[in-house]
Amino acid sequence: MGEISAAAGTPVKTPLAPPQTIMLAGLCAMYMITYVDRVNLSTAAPILQKDLALSTTELGVIFSAFAIPYGFLQPFGGWLGDRFGPRWVLFGVGALWAGATALTGLANGFATLFVARVVLGFGEGATFPTATKAMAIWLPARKRAFAQGITHSFARIGNAITPPIVGYFIIAYSWRMAFYVLGAISMVWVVWWMAFFRDNPRTHRRITPEQLAELPPVAVEHRTVPWGPLFKKIAPVTAVDFCYGWTLWVYLTWLPSFLARSYDLPINKFVWFTAGILLAGVIGDTAGGLLSDALLQRTNNLRFARRVNLVVGLLGSLVFLLPCLFIHDLITVSILLSLAFFFLELTNSVLWALPMDMAPQFAGTAGGMMNLGFGIAGALSPFVFGFLVDYSGSWQVPFGTSVLLLLVGVLLSFRIDPTVPLDVPARRATTAAGGEH
Repeated sequence: MGEISAAAGTPVKTPLAPPQTIMLAGLCAMYMITYVDRVNLSTAAPILQKDLALSTTELGVIFSAFAIPYGFLQPFGGWLGDRFGPRWVLFGVGALWAGATALTGLANGFATLFVARVVLGFGEGATFPTATKAMAIWLPARKRAFAQGITHSFARIGNAITPPIVGYFIIAYSWRMAFYVLGAISMVWVVWWMAFFRDNPRTHRRITPEQLAELPPVAVEHRTVPWGPLFKKIAPVTAVDFCYGWTLWVYLTWLPSFLARSYDLPINKFVWFTAGILLAGVIGDTAGGLLSDALLQRTNNLRFARRVNLVVGLLGSLVFLLPCLFIHDLITVSILLSLAFFFLELTNSVLWALPMDMAPQFAGTAGGMMNLGFGIAGALSPFVFGFLVDYSGSWQVPFGTSVLLLLVGVLLSFRIDPTVPLDVPARRATTAAGGEH
């Protein structure tokens, strides 16, 4: 058992170059596609709810159906990426989520729609933790927050472009056609990933010695995951991720319905308001990654560089979301929701960079443990939100719940310290030749 050492030579700080740039661009495309596939239902919901005769509570259950397997499979999905490598794992789960997206178009009622969303959750459960593993082995440490920021900004682009795309198919064809087309696009990405990516960047014919010198060693042995110590290390990040995820799921699932029902907007209008609000997240994700990496480079203080994003982001989101409980003007509320979403997304790149900081040798598993918080929030938030709307007859009550959890997230952020390394027992090392594994 051992590690492959980085190529000899002095590390040179050069920009990400092909094939690393291509790999990162491919992951950006994947993040965008997966978010299109997971939020397409929320755009179709006002039409689909009437077509399938679903109550608001039933629709909330459908929204939560995706997140039930998605959330609880996060640590296991990350372990799959660590154990078998990102190439085959993303190929397999990608084919599953592509098929589930197409099958959603065949749903004829509550039960079949629920099953389709559960299968989609299974498919996407290992996706982001495994992508984190791919970044950890293909990119230098100084680019971690940027990589997470840019990929998640593309996820928010997926959020933003979904309403007009799905709206177009609904108006021109039907809501079912939207799911068939998006499933086919997902499968195209899966085929590309399998053809391009290699688990060991040292086997890629276009990578240079200078680029290899900046990369961390690639472990070829399958280390036993220290589940207990790792979970204890990641738990504070998981808790903050839950608070962040609760509000994010409100945006991803209920925003189109909120705009349509609160302001009596037709589909050709609420899709554009939804897209405009969600575009703020694109800026927030990119800015968050750049800000954290810049703070780290300037201060050389990892704890400060990561914590600033969390506190400022969650607190800023709270400040701009709170007035939405009392203001009812469409334009004003749209601006406030956009600003709240921008600040919320400042935290996202840091939440995903922290597992790579705290346990780089188990980045996939650690990323899955962190994103367990987001998954649990996804299983609860859409259902609770829909139930509270039905029970109270008001949208203010569920939005107030988000405000409270954002405050909790701010306080929990001070418990996170990425500077203390994970204590892993030393292992005897032997030299191994580079190769695909």
